[in-house]
Amino acid sequence: MRKCVGRGRPRGVAFVFWISLVIAGPAAWAQDLPEGDAERGEYVFQLAGCLGCHTDSANDGAPLAGGRILNTDFGSFVTPNITPDPEHGIGGWTLAEFDRALRDGIGPDGTTYYPSFPYDYFTGMEDQDVADLYAYLMAQPASDNAVSEHDLNFPFDMRFLLFFWRMLYFEPGPEAADPERDETWHRGRYLVDALGHCGACHTPRTWLGGTDTDLYLAGNGNGPDGDLVPNITPNIETGIGSWSELDMMLLLRAGLLPDGDAVGSDMAEVVRNSTRALSDEDAAALIAYLANIPPIDNRPVRGEP
Repeated sequence: MRKCVGRGRPRGVAFVFWISLVIAGPAAWAQDLPEGDAERGEYVFQLAGCLGCHTDSANDGAPLAGGRILNTDFGSFVTPNITPDPEHGIGGWTLAEFDRALRDGIGPDGTTYYPSFPYDYFTGMEDQDVADLYAYLMAQPASDNAVSEHDLNFPFDMRFLLFFWRMLYFEPGPEAADPERDETWHRGRYLVDALGHCGACHTPRTWLGGTDTDLYLAGNGNGPDGDLVPNITPNIETGIGSWSELDMMLLLRAGLLPDGDAVGSDMAEVVRNSTRALSDEDAAALIAYLANIPPIDNRPVRGEP
């Protein structure tokens, strides 16, 4: 069982934990993972939103074969092929290697991943979910699609700088339990912060690409592809504090907004591939969690973080 190190620990402890794993390698990272269940893994796959980012739908790319371009202020990232193709996908990866990539952002060859892949969120995933997701992905059709390299701006093209980014922003392991909160709240937090990685879009980033935790889920004027991403804290004026539970359910299930409009852009994709698959219990937990986070008065402006 992977130890819970929590997000409230001193950052120096987190760093020592992380560097010890880098030195020890994948064998030390995930030697006790349970056996995966591919059928259950489909649900994990949906909630993690893997399909949208790893499929180049605009160019009729094969599912999960990568090649989708994510345009950001740091340059253009190209998503990898995660089909079980042994040469161009992840078919040659062991479960331990997959786990290390997913929850620690380190590839089987030791490459440190950019946080465009949200491993800083997936690091909170539970052992069984990781094993199930691996089993599901390995059961999908393989594609030999070879994707191109990222095209990043200077100095972000110097991958070694990720060492410092991780020191500043990456805290490995799940979030610590809150003894004041119930099981539903914890499940909702897990869905939002780990599996759903909602903050990857709804929380703005600093100029160094780190998450601005002071504006947790408070909207982002410079989201993926420059989109404006709304504030989803329960602030009455600038967030979703005036929404009813039914409003939230309609958004998650059908992408409908309280004013009768429909979500567009990347959120439409999230609804189509992910949130509409939420079980009734998980949807209720997610809604309950969002209703109980601190309301933040922030109205994001397009083009501004």
